[in-house]
Amino acid sequence: MRLLVVEDDPDLNRQLVSALSDAGYAVDTAFDGEEGHFLGDTEPYDAVILDIGLPQRDGISVLEQWRRDDRKMPVLILTARDRWSDKVAGIDAGADDYVAKPFHMEEILARIRALLRRSTGHAKNEIEVGPLRLDTRSSRVTVDGAPVKLTSHEYRLLAYLMHHRGRVVSRSELIEHLYDQDFDRDSNTIEVFVGRLRKKIPSGLIETVRGLGYCLGSIADEA
Repeated sequence: MRLLVVEDDPDLNRQLVSALSDAGYAVDTAFDGEEGHFLGDTEPYDAVILDIGLPQRDGISVLEQWRRDDRKMPVLILTARDRWSDKVAGIDAGADDYVAKPFHMEEILARIRALLRRSTGHAKNEIEVGPLRLDTRSSRVTVDGAPVKLTSHEYRLLAYLMHHRGRVVSRSELIEHLYDQDFDRDSNTIEVFVGRLRKKIPSGLIETVRGLGYCLGSIADEA
């Protein structure tokens, strides 16, 4: 899953990116409203963390423009604790949730998990496909209760497929949602990661749909 952090405070920006990366997300970052708007308008993010008080262009106007342009990714806004009006303005502008500064990083992670669950139609933190289970809180993958050891990119690929279980996902979509902006993207790496995953999870769970992409679990099961 790929996220965008728009925060002008360098230390807080770095802390957010570090925590989100450690949790298994690909993360892009921006330090002002103009750059943040451009990235959110041109890149396919699964969720955005957006500060309200940004230089060059404030977060509310950025969010309003995204929504006018039909950008539907979930947005978590960061507000000052004593500015209740910012919270109201943010929600009215199209935000899905908010967190007041200062905050605990665990709260940010929990709220991002909740946004991603809702946007992909899942009610629980645990996603199951047959004997395969993903716990989004711990980033832990198990098969019949036994832990599966994955690299960071293998985990991102599996997590994305599990969030979108039963749907055919193209290689181009996977590339767009698994790698941050600076990663040297090569569609052939997707095939490599899929091949590695198939050796670590039960046979047949990842289906290749010729000419279209990959599907985790049977499409018929989701009908």
